[in-house]
Amino acid sequence: MGRLTLIAALTALTTMTTTITAQDKNMTLANRQRTLVTIAANEAKGNLEGLKVSLNEGLEQGLTVSEAKEALSQLYAYTGFPRSLNALGILQQVIRERKEAGLVVEEGLDANPLSKDYDALKQGTKVQTQLVGGQPFTYAFAPQTDYYLKAHLFGDIFARNNLSFADREIVTVSAISALPGCEPQLVAHVSGSRNMGVSDEALKEIPAILEAKVGLAEAERLRGALATVFGDTYNPVQTVDFNIWPKGEPNTAYAKYFVGNSYLAQMAGGIANVTFEPGCRNNWHIHHKQVQVLVCVAGKGWYQEWGKDPVVMTPGTIIEIPEGVKHWHGAAKDSWFQHLTYHKDVQEGASNEWLEAVSDSHYDAL
Repeated sequence: MGRLTLIAALTALTTMTTTITAQDKNMTLANRQRTLVTIAANEAKGNLEGLKVSLNEGLEQGLTVSEAKEALSQLYAYTGFPRSLNALGILQQVIRERKEAGLVVEEGLDANPLSKDYDALKQGTKVQTQLVGGQPFTYAFAPQTDYYLKAHLFGDIFARNNLSFADREIVTVSAISALPGCEPQLVAHVSGSRNMGVSDEALKEIPAILEAKVGLAEAERLRGALATVFGDTYNPVQTVDFNIWPKGEPNTAYAKYFVGNSYLAQMAGGIANVTFEPGCRNNWHIHHKQVQVLVCVAGKGWYQEWGKDPVVMTPGTIIEIPEGVKHWHGAAKDSWFQHLTYHKDVQEGASNEWLEAVSDSHYDAL
């Protein structure tokens, strides 16, 4: 991997309270906070290989061991002890490997000790009240859970000042984005993050980081929560898991025959996996002296033969396209789409004839 260049910089310890100024409202994420996003999301997913990469990136970008350890320890309250302990084990491995390779590891400062008369319940109630927006919150339905939230999570854990309140909410939002079915909690923490010092601009940066380094589903989940909090219009997009069927590389060789972006991953046995972004479709075309077979493996798409009604393609749909038939196929407007494709009954002189694009008016009418 070669010797990494490290930015050896201690992050200043923050105070127990957070003051939000007008300038803070436009603050973007620092590099170390960007790595907290991917560290938290990979921990929540249980993606240990991705977590290892994220931790190394974090230590490169000024994140200290103390801060990384604190983030992963906090996450037990949101993702459970098993994932948190596994992640801390990966952090130990990363530290050991970096030291063995002669790479700098910045330990950082631990949290300041608390006073002997520290009242976790009182302080936690104050912190939780700030998070929810100045109104005291009591979970009367489950008083013991209410106590755990106030005294332990927001009292004991948030009292440790080697991460700021803003850092902790960035960690929390990123982790919950990776947990399907937790959208109500995600919306609550997006809203609460703004009360804890995370700027709107910083929050809006996180989905792009998730999409590039963790996963599309995680990014879309957060985009939906942001739209809810900010009152923006949001059109949900059905995502696919590229860990199951690879996205591949941009399909540049055939880009001129597509509306939108497509990606190509060559598989074994002459099979290719084609990925279409939402709204992407190929031009009308004809296969001469060969039969094409399409097998939808993820998302939702369309197939249409000239003069016939379109056919919806969902996972498991198989289309056998006769030789010489004019047709097109592609993704639905609101979904990524993946299909496997191969040719059979291939005769000598087999070829593809590319024709006109599928017009917007035709596609929009589907």
